[in-house]
Amino acid sequence: MSLFDPAPGVGSELLPHDGSACLHLDVLAPDEARTAFAALRDELEWRQNHLRMFGRLIPEPRLVSWIGDPDAHYAYSGIELTPGPWTPAISELRSVCERVAATAFNSVLANLYRSGNDSVDWHSDDEPELGPRPTIASLSLGAQRRFDLRHKTSGHTVKVDLPPGSVVVMSGTCQSEWVHRVAKTKRPTEPRINLTFRSISPVSA
Repeated sequence: MSLFDPAPGVGSELLPHDGSACLHLDVLAPDEARTAFAALRDELEWRQNHLRMFGRLIPEPRLVSWIGDPDAHYAYSGIELTPGPWTPAISELRSVCERVAATAFNSVLANLYRSGNDSVDWHSDDEPELGPRPTIASLSLGAQRRFDLRHKTSGHTVKVDLPPGSVVVMSGTCQSEWVHRVAKTKRPTEPRINLTFRSISPVSA
């Protein structure tokens, strides 16, 4: 029997057009979300990568861990990631998100936002390894943080607070038509872990 049992139900569509970002609330019950957060914080190998900007190395404003099948190598913003092994808790959560998204995943980028000073700027998950229309399931644990999406052409912005235990499934042309972020906040906030499950395919040279 799975440790985590996702609550049934249809999610709420966040995007008015050009792709899909479907919010599923209460996928994990509060005690399940707390258990998952504690397990991941302890069992994952967290690291702080550095981005090269304007000729300087800038520390990424969050900690990350890349987990996946042995051949699930990934790169973003000049950072090359080699997958670590699946842990018991993250394997269970992968199964949960696969059921919610009706998609198989072979990798996950875990992000640890230690406080409101940690963030991720506007971006799309549109690297070649993900394919042209990727499905990505984003699970939130720990503190509630705001998630923003902005249309690349019109500038239309969608803002939503993501509570622990919720999952956003982004699919279709979401990555090609929209950017998203988790902005810094001055409000006191506890740590948050975000898991973005995805499927990586080798890219031909």
